Amino acid sequence: MSTPLWTPSANRIANSRLKAFEAWLAEKHQLAFDDYQSLHQWSVDNPESFWESVWQFCNVKAHSPYGKVLEHGGTFPTCGEPSAAWFPGATLNFAENLLRRRDDKIAIVGLLENGQRRELSYAELYTQVEQLAHTLREQGVEAGDRVAGFMPNIPETVVAMLAATSIGAIWSSCSPDFGFQGVMDRFDQIQPKVLFAVDGYFYNGKTINTLDRVKSIADAIGSVESVIVTSVTCARTDLTSIVKAIHFPDALNPAAAPLHFAALPFDHPLYIMYSSGTTGTPKCIVHSAGGTLLQHLKEHQLHTDIGPDDVLFYFTTCGWMMWNWLVSGLASECTLVLFDGSPFAKRGRLLLDAIDREGITVFGTSAKFIAALEKAGHKPSQDYQLASLKTILSTGSPLSHESFDYVYRDFKQDVCLSSISGGTDII
Repeated sequence: MSTPLWTPSANRIANSRLKAFEAWLAEKHQLAFDDYQSLHQWSVDNPESFWESVWQFCNVKAHSPYGKVLEHGGTFPTCGEPSAAWFPGATLNFAENLLRRRDDKIAIVGLLENGQRRELSYAELYTQVEQLAHTLREQGVEAGDRVAGFMPNIPETVVAMLAATSIGAIWSSCSPDFGFQGVMDRFDQIQPKVLFAVDGYFYNGKTINTLDRVKSIADAIGSVESVIVTSVTCARTDLTSIVKAIHFPDALNPAAAPLHFAALPFDHPLYIMYSSGTTGTPKCIVHSAGGTLLQHLKEHQLHTDIGPDDVLFYFTTCGWMMWNWLVSGLASECTLVLFDGSPFAKRGRLLLDAIDREGITVFGTSAKFIAALEKAGHKPSQDYQLASLKTILSTGSPLSHESFDYVYRDFKQDVCLSSISGGTDII
């Protein structure tokens, strides 16, 4: 038998969220398992009991309870209609579950390639969402409306998504490196009422202006009634050329009414994502609020062992589902580290520096990035302490066995390295 690359210590196992889940099952439901395989098999054989347990263990916040866990719909659908309904009767709000913590703990650290760094506490995040949601309601945004983001991976994007979804609006986003037609192929299908946009971004040592594209997009999509612009590349961008445009800070109403979270069905639409567009116009993929929340709570806490003491980072743009996955970490009360720019800035050292400086415990990246570090001759274990780092996640493509060897040889020996799957269709 081959030797495992890594085995968790007895202490790590004993203090894991998965072990806590197992103990919770024993206490609440008198279920006992001899090993992980038997616990996993139980979850497969008893999907209703498993998902109800995830709901309860992860403390999903609901406005009204579910009548049953699963309502079967008979035969497998042939025309796109779902064959089953999960948690019928339950109402909840996605944003409320991500904003369950409202104290001075740091919720978000925002990093830019040019060195800019900002922090938002959970209390500050809640206040900004409250202020922005008030403005969106004043602009006529209602449950079911679409709100689009042509935005980089910065704190304002998270605030915008949470404000929209607190109302029950459906969020959809593209990265600002998308060209005009790429954005139109996506947003023109969904007809957003509000467009969040950015004046530009920093990438690979360059400053890229996006304001002309913002104007073209806003002019071309007839449904857009308001454009809310964040200034990244300058102090305050001149918006006179864009009809109905306001600055993001001006959309934060200091006299906002208390934040009201709309109570919505479990299967209420939350996100619209898109297929790659390799076989024609990108196809819309709709994900529900309850399904996304429960899936991410399960993946974060039971798969990735994320809790309130963790600092979670994933390199992603807002055009990739890993951004949606990352942001859901707020529901597990951890700190998110957002980065916008090139992952290879300063030969990759910018992201490696962040591990020690921010105390990152879960570092998410791509197989390409890990391979590039090895090719460049980086030996992080020699140049960094990496004391906080407990998990490295890789996705986007399968991680080669050479990269596994590189991580345990030159990155860190005591780390859980997982080649995971994202998946636009399963979020």
